[in-house]
Amino acid sequence: MKTFLQTIVKICGTINEWVGKTVSWLTLALVLLVCFNVISRNLFNSADAWRGELEWHFFALIFLLGAGYAFKHNRHVRVDLFYANYSKKDKAWTNLAGALFFLIPWCVLIIMYALDFAQGSYTINEISPNPNGLKYRYLIKFAIPLGLLLLLIQAIGNVAESIVTIIDKPSNETEVTD
Repeated sequence: MKTFLQTIVKICGTINEWVGKTVSWLTLALVLLVCFNVISRNLFNSADAWRGELEWHFFALIFLLGAGYAFKHNRHVRVDLFYANYSKKDKAWTNLAGALFFLIPWCVLIIMYALDFAQGSYTINEISPNPNGLKYRYLIKFAIPLGLLLLLIQAIGNVAESIVTIIDKPSNETEVTD
């Protein structure tokens, strides 16, 4: 059982590690795009709508697709009022309860609604309302359920990791046999 759970933790972590490191390159692209937009707007009085829209598309992709990576590395928002002082097993119980009762149901719910939202955009072939804006707006809308799916995958890995921690015996505890 423990080996199976550790395999789940590894698979979920590997997926989000790869996606997170890949998506991190969008941060560089976003910085370069913002610099280009500022320079072209101030020096050449040129401001195309598609470039501004591309900025928020990049930001959305970084945020959405990087959520699972941030969760994996414990870089998400957490209220550590009590949690910081918990033992390793108490933290595992807290993480398990939080994932099972809040994070996983929330991810599933948002994925279901976001898929309908993106599908509707695809069905009407939604484009930017701005002249010279980006086409295929449904592509960025499909990033919402994809990002939540990655977060869900990491939540499943977190559940497996919490269970392993809970069932693990401390190293100083000896097994009693009859």
